[in-house]
Amino acid sequence: MATTDLDDSGADPFDAIVDAPFDSALSERYLVYALSTITARSLPDLRDGLKPVHRRLLWTMRQLKLDPASGFKKSARVVGEVIGKYHPHGDTAAYDAMVRLAQDFALRYPLVEGQGNFGNIDGDNAAAYRYTEARLTKTAMRLMEGLDAGTVDFIPTYNNEEEEPEIMPGLFPNLLANGASGIAVGMATNIPSHNVAEIVDATLEVIDNPHVEHARLMEIFKGPDFATGGVVPESAETISHAYETGRGSFRVRGRFHAAEAEKAEDRDAGIERLGGGQWQLVISEIPYQVAKGKLIEQIAAAISDKKLPILEDVRDESDEQIRIVLIPRSRNIDPELLKESIYKLTDMETRFGLNLNVLDATRTPMVMGLKELLDNWIASQIDILQRRSRHRLDQIARRLELVEGYIIAFLNLDRVIEIIRTEDEPKPVMMAEFNLTDRQAEAILNMRLRSLRKLEEMQLRNEKDELLKEQDELDKLLGSPARQRTRLKRDLNALRKEYGEDTDLGRRRTTIEEAAPAVEFSMDAMIEKEPVTIILSQKGWIRGAKGHLPLDQDFKYKEGDGPAFVIHAQTTDKLLLATDQGRFFTLGADKLPGARGFGEPVRNTLDIETTAHIISVIVHEPGKRLLLAASTGKGFAAVTDDLLAETRKGRQVVNLPGKAVLRVARPIDKAHDHVAVVGENRKLVVFNLEELPQMTRGQGNKLQNYRDGGLSDATTFTMEEGLSWTMGGKEGRTRTETEMWQWKVARGGAGRLPPQGFPRDNTFS
Repeated sequence: MATTDLDDSGADPFDAIVDAPFDSALSERYLVYALSTITARSLPDLRDGLKPVHRRLLWTMRQLKLDPASGFKKSARVVGEVIGKYHPHGDTAAYDAMVRLAQDFALRYPLVEGQGNFGNIDGDNAAAYRYTEARLTKTAMRLMEGLDAGTVDFIPTYNNEEEEPEIMPGLFPNLLANGASGIAVGMATNIPSHNVAEIVDATLEVIDNPHVEHARLMEIFKGPDFATGGVVPESAETISHAYETGRGSFRVRGRFHAAEAEKAEDRDAGIERLGGGQWQLVISEIPYQVAKGKLIEQIAAAISDKKLPILEDVRDESDEQIRIVLIPRSRNIDPELLKESIYKLTDMETRFGLNLNVLDATRTPMVMGLKELLDNWIASQIDILQRRSRHRLDQIARRLELVEGYIIAFLNLDRVIEIIRTEDEPKPVMMAEFNLTDRQAEAILNMRLRSLRKLEEMQLRNEKDELLKEQDELDKLLGSPARQRTRLKRDLNALRKEYGEDTDLGRRRTTIEEAAPAVEFSMDAMIEKEPVTIILSQKGWIRGAKGHLPLDQDFKYKEGDGPAFVIHAQTTDKLLLATDQGRFFTLGADKLPGARGFGEPVRNTLDIETTAHIISVIVHEPGKRLLLAASTGKGFAAVTDDLLAETRKGRQVVNLPGKAVLRVARPIDKAHDHVAVVGENRKLVVFNLEELPQMTRGQGNKLQNYRDGGLSDATTFTMEEGLSWTMGGKEGRTRTETEMWQWKVARGGAGRLPPQGFPRDNTFS
């Protein structure tokens, strides 16, 4: 019989098993996980703008003394310290976070200075941490300023062996300055970077006027300032609303700028003139978080897929500065049209979703507007200022205690020396005789002989006066909220000078301006207009031959195949393909395979059912009308604008009952005024075109009545000119009958036999 192991206390471990419903046990544990993800992993703290992993990285580098004035250390050393002491997660996650802190194209104000390959804007990854080295930047030191001044609480690490700061106390407004992004459980955050000078100005405005209106804040605080620059082409109202509610989105575009262009307007438009009327566009900045290599691949793919036929080529001429050159196919192309097409077809324009979801001072996640965010940050900085002041007061009090003891010793130096020389235990004697504290007596006994100079007494008295003065100022500061706000404003103004608009780091990079009305973007406008001959075979193979070739020319077909349709068109035209199942498909004339071979099956491009037969190929023209007639004898008129389909599946236009098929899909000439319909029973009927209903979809109205059989063909004509039909034979003669009044009846009539010589197949062509 098996025995149950007991733990050290002698208890049976199975006694700890709790019988609980699975759903409640699971929900409780998932809630714990969710809260941990939200508060200790994914969302930044509004006070320092850092997530725990970033905070631990900076703290570790500070512990390793990797300040800007020191040398670099291997990144592996930093990562090892972080995951070993503070952040028990994977080394890859810690190193990736550190790499991002060092990338000047990812962070507006980098917190880590990297040496080695830390990745690039092309999208390449950083080298392994055994190769790279790092140290802190001045901005990071600014963010951690005051850690030794009692400004923040220190909390134990995961194993209770070390301590780490709860937040970073520095005055640098890291949350808005560098932004943050993260996905937690049930919530996310996405904060762009901003300009420090504008953040400081907005903060000063809130300090001076706590009830400031949001509109006034947005006059100072312009909006995002991305590390990669670019343009935000949104109206001030759109951006203001996003920052007022804490949620919103705005477009981010790359910048076209040609630094070497002679004219200022060409420089701003990114146009470089090459002589002879030729020109090229230059991209100098790309949207935030877009890899340059990916953007170039998108542009190249658009060219090869013929989505950008107005663009000839794209070249990457970048060095330290981005320079992507776009070469148009023709000098007559509108540069604004080319820009607009690049924006719409590639990541040259992206959308940034603003979500100001942060942890407040109580570690509660909350979506805040700009005003609320600044209020909370100011409150946290006031708290840090108060903590620093109290800590300094404690230091002053401890130092004053010692200084006063030293002064007593100097005033009674001979007696102090005598006590030390004669007493076995001088400390209690001194404390009793001079009313000294334990610390004062201990400090006097530890004094060096060289300190027993007259000069030292003067220095001590001066030090006491200065300490008392500082103590008085700090007491006044702690007792006056107005003084605290004034001190904070003074410190913020000093920070602003360091990150002002006149500095390389502080200069605004992103332009915020409402975009001019967009050039009407149409794929058709980018297609070069050229004549083309469309050839569709009986078995559905299609091709396009350049130029307008004779329609009666003998074209080559695959064995067992033959001609079905040969028509003239332009490459800018849309082709409508009608099947006998009443469905219409749309195909661009520019997307046809060349005519050197037999072409390609049209079903490779369009989802035409194998049982369907193409009965007509029509070139779309705006406002063009078609006569649609089914074998049931019903039909209607339709405008080609309503028949265009956006997808491969086409558009169902004619509803057909049972085994009925669509027999006619024929253009109606604008001059035509009558409709002629002939049935399989060889009866012909003519009626006014006005009686034909116009619809976008349906069965239509009865065109001709039959006892048996169905509709064979239908067409439109002008009564004055007469009805024409094609005669049989090799010559292909056409006959016209002008006296058609005797066949004219109301729509839906049975009709009568056609004129002598009408084709035996009962068709007009």
